[in-house]
Amino acid sequence: MSDRASQWEETPSWSVSAASELRRTPATVAPIVYPPEERVGDHFHLWDTWLLRERDGTLATPGGVQVVFALTAPDDILPGKRHDAARIRCLYSRDGRRWHDAGPVFEPAAALGSRQWAGCALYEPDGESQGALTLYYTAAGDRDETELSYTQRIAVATGGRLAVTDGDFDVTRSWDHETLLRPDGTRYETETQSRGMIYTFRDPWFFEDPATGETHLLFEANTPVPAASAPCGGDEEARSFNGCVGIATSDGGVTDFELGSPIFHAACVNQELERPHLVVQDGRYYLFVSSHDHTFAPGFDGFDGLYGFVADDLRGEYRPLNDTGLVVTNPANAPYQTYSWLAYPHESELLVTSFFNYYDLQGRSLDDVAGLSPAEQFRRFGGTLAPTLRVGLDGDRSRLRGTLDHGHLPLPSESLPEPAEPAARRPAYGGAPTVLGDGGEE
Repeated sequence: MSDRASQWEETPSWSVSAASELRRTPATVAPIVYPPEERVGDHFHLWDTWLLRERDGTLATPGGVQVVFALTAPDDILPGKRHDAARIRCLYSRDGRRWHDAGPVFEPAAALGSRQWAGCALYEPDGESQGALTLYYTAAGDRDETELSYTQRIAVATGGRLAVTDGDFDVTRSWDHETLLRPDGTRYETETQSRGMIYTFRDPWFFEDPATGETHLLFEANTPVPAASAPCGGDEEARSFNGCVGIATSDGGVTDFELGSPIFHAACVNQELERPHLVVQDGRYYLFVSSHDHTFAPGFDGFDGLYGFVADDLRGEYRPLNDTGLVVTNPANAPYQTYSWLAYPHESELLVTSFFNYYDLQGRSLDDVAGLSPAEQFRRFGGTLAPTLRVGLDGDRSRLRGTLDHGHLPLPSESLPEPAEPAARRPAYGGAPTVLGDGGEE
């Protein structure tokens, strides 16, 4: 066996056997989501969202303000085309419920790429209510391209500042942009090497390892799968499903990162492990990713959902939560109602954010949505923050404990009551109520 094949097979992975057992259960199925009385933002679509964090991963609340960044696009663009015009926007809240728009973060002519996709935001305070901002993001396409391309690279913007003074919220936008990471073609596929349905090299996530103090960026990518790899059994089609969680490491700085080998992969199982992020709790490392039902390899019955894996250290042997990896998914009668989940600790549980995606599809697939009239496409797209989920963790197990309102992202100081007993599941837009069978299958 070559060194490359040996290294690849030693990387922790989402096993075929675990993924083969995926199913909805009462512990993993979120309730039906209905449109909120008021959307966050009255003139833009909003989807992938991330909170401002400090180096150690704790939420940053300068001046007692909760801050989020999100991908947005003008709301007169068809929802299915929103990624072609994505810009990062900043929003803030003094109570974790009512959100105010601080506007786009970058000038379009200054940011890298023809549009920007998901990333993360690092805050380094130098006062009680002010500090430096570093924004990591995905630069998609090229700034001056005349036709959209899907080249992806990981970029950083430094030089920004955030201050909350006398009740005013201000982001200073004096950014310097640079490309941090590109795929090397060996550990991470380049666009020209990609054989899968979706090419990925994106979604940077800053992480400082509490055990070592090392500074890392996690990201989503695709890893070349050796032809002789045992998990795929020589199946050429299965080898094209090769999503992975990549890593790069710095010496403690925020802009000098060196590529390392993936810490996790889903070869032969799934093509796309979106927005990887880590939560460290009770000495365990919980790795979370989002993925779609259509990015699973043939033979697997996966869902749009949040998937999680746990290890005893950053590069350890990751075990799937709940035996399969499924942490949260949408109900079977509303399978695309939310997406792009992000988990973070609050008190003794996890809070999980997402965005309100397509609803009231009445059995239609996402491909079917494109055939609807523009008016119907707009009507069936949420484009705002979804209800926040409450998830309990216990070793290798997780369970959905309850929900908060649309866009309720509690400040660290807010104590949450014990969740009430689950109410009877509401029907989906005039349909029959969701029923969980004896085996937990919907």
